[in-house]
Amino acid sequence: MAVAPLIVYIPGLKPKPEEAPHQAQLLRCLYEGIRRIDEKVAAEVADSKAFQLVSWTYDFYGEHRDINLDIADIDTVLSKTQASEADILAATSWKRRFLRWIFHAADYLPFLIPKVATDEVEVHLRDFYRYVHNRDGSGESAREKLKIIIRAAKANGHPVLLIAHSMGSVIAYDSLWQLSREEGHDARVDLLLTTGSPLGQNIVQRHLLGVDKPGEARYPSNIDNWINIAAIGELTAVDRTLKNDFARMIKFGLVPDIDDREVFNYYHMDGSLNVHVEYGYLINEVTARIISEWWRAKTAAD
Repeated sequence: MAVAPLIVYIPGLKPKPEEAPHQAQLLRCLYEGIRRIDEKVAAEVADSKAFQLVSWTYDFYGEHRDINLDIADIDTVLSKTQASEADILAATSWKRRFLRWIFHAADYLPFLIPKVATDEVEVHLRDFYRYVHNRDGSGESAREKLKIIIRAAKANGHPVLLIAHSMGSVIAYDSLWQLSREEGHDARVDLLLTTGSPLGQNIVQRHLLGVDKPGEARYPSNIDNWINIAAIGELTAVDRTLKNDFARMIKFGLVPDIDDREVFNYYHMDGSLNVHVEYGYLINEVTARIISEWWRAKTAAD
């Protein structure tokens, strides 16, 4: 019997709901996005064994988010099929463009960060530094949770599509670097799909594992394909393109290309547009089409 493809999902910072309800709502959004394109693939992906969540945030924060805080907003985004004109205007507003410019400038001029950082940015920076400095083993714990799943997928012959949202993309990158460069493990990711990723930021790149290594050893060598999706109006993925930042991976033949794509997200949190939320990325047609095409290719190959 052919081995089914596996979709692995790793979320970003902030406490997340308990694993079971969190996975159920993520899969609910992913299923609906794919169903609108390909009902057969959606039904196959909806099998809980085909979708695996890397639930790392409880160990990091020691608390869960109440899933009930998100249900109404998830219901709303599931009832929509695209960004409204108001959503597009909000995502492209002069205020948001100005904030992106300020954040982008601060990334190149770090001394500006204390002057422009909001309370939320300061919390994200605190948590980011806790991760990169592996305080209380928090960084390695998060990476190991993902590596366990990837090693098991390799052992059982599952081709893997790894979806990494926000800070989860940093954890994914570091985990893949460790697997290929430190452990010498032969597990590979068939497709890395990063969403709302901060990997384009200088402050992040300076702290990636392998950054001090020469040549191609600086990068993971176990990514077969890489697609990056960033929502217009993003402030976490303030640099929406990663191909230019990781062009040497292409030069060294470590990945054939890095395909950067932009989307309009239409998730609203507490009544306001929030283009960064994971549920909005998962239901988006661009995300759904990528996953549907990958799934079809992998099952056809079998």
